[in-house]
Amino acid sequence: MIRDARVLRAGFVPREVEHRDAEVNHLSSVLKPITNGEPADTAIVTGPSGTGKTCISKFVTERLREEVLDVEATYVNCWRNYTRFRTLYQILDDLGTTIDIHRQSTPHDELIERLQQYNGPRTVVILDEVDQLEDPSVLYDLHSLPQFAIICIANKEEDLFNRVDDRLVSRLRSSEHVRMDKYHNEQLYDILQARTKRGLEQEAITDEQLYRIADAAAGDARLAIGMLRSAASKADRENQERITDDILLDAATDARAQIKQRSLDSLTPHQQVVYNIVRDDGPLAPGEIHERYVDEVDDPRTKRTVRAYLSKMAQYNLLEAEGTSRDREYSLVNSTASPSVQ
Repeated sequence: MIRDARVLRAGFVPREVEHRDAEVNHLSSVLKPITNGEPADTAIVTGPSGTGKTCISKFVTERLREEVLDVEATYVNCWRNYTRFRTLYQILDDLGTTIDIHRQSTPHDELIERLQQYNGPRTVVILDEVDQLEDPSVLYDLHSLPQFAIICIANKEEDLFNRVDDRLVSRLRSSEHVRMDKYHNEQLYDILQARTKRGLEQEAITDEQLYRIADAAAGDARLAIGMLRSAASKADRENQERITDDILLDAATDARAQIKQRSLDSLTPHQQVVYNIVRDDGPLAPGEIHERYVDEVDDPRTKRTVRAYLSKMAQYNLLEAEGTSRDREYSLVNSTASPSVQ
């Protein structure tokens, strides 16, 4: 049943993207100067989870590299590489200049100096989940290096601005902003249909089933593709020629569980402590959560940082917030309330 499994994977970047022409053109125009050897403005790409922020950023960057020889690219997941050292090291590693760098003993200044001395092609640096950086000063480091063009990806602009100091806020506010909204059901259907045509055998799934997946995903392409992948995988394991409605129903639950687990696995140690407190004792107000968190860790972060943790986990459907900003409480997401494939 599965003809090309790559197109069903979460990180797959298609040759053509659906329903993001304006965003592609905008981001391409921002990066255009580097194709002429000139510095490019920083781009900030924002939008809810599953709106194609990472896909579009990688798509535009790869298209630039196809057009021009002297352009390179590096991708950093800042949720995984959340320290200043890890981020800088990942960039240098992608550039092939870490052979004599020791993770335990090399000072940050040496990493910055290594980037300053880099004389290779102009490079696009994609900083995904940039609001997860524990030390956003790395943005200031990169801003000072004209040979690098920066794409910052975050769910909300304010989550990024709230983390940086005044010297960076004005720079970031004057950057080019590419905003993405949730997909409509018809747009999600088109995305699923394009993946199906390339990834599955003909008639493996009906148009009506694709519409139902699109409806259940509620604007989230990552979830929609995850449902399709789970359904195809299960049907393939069971040697089915077609995806049945029963398989589709199970796939929705499986896809949500897989996405949730990936998000949980991405939590930093401090975020994990915060999540466990809400899981065990929620619903709780942010102040109560911070008090318990301080008691459990040796080097606690500020209340402001913990509120940012809570906001991020809510954006990724790990926690849900109820009430206004004054009386808000956080609790675990009720998974039974998620729409299913009907």
